[in-house]
Amino acid sequence: MREGIIAVYIMASRRHGTIYVGVTSDLARRAFEHREGAVPGFTKKHGCKRLVWWKTFELMTSAIQREKTMKHWVREWKVNLIERDNPHWDDLYGSWM
Repeated sequence: MREGIIAVYIMASRRHGTIYVGVTSDLARRAFEHREGAVPGFTKKHGCKRLVWWKTFELMTSAIQREKTMKHWVREWKVNLIERDNPHWDDLYGSWM
């Protein structure tokens, strides 16, 4: 698995379940932490263990701006984004290998 992938990502509890938008400088590590419930917080509390969408960035500043923008989107827009690229809400963990 490649390390150090800067990305904005969406975790979900299940198809059409609770979703979480995040940003990271290491997608593999962060997705693993969510899957294992290693860090207390929203995703652990709501069982968001499925990586359903992600987009890479060259610069962390660009990724942070995109995450902030997406966090203000209505839920429907986030669901549409997921379903455009991942209609079955499959777990994409490790798909960047």
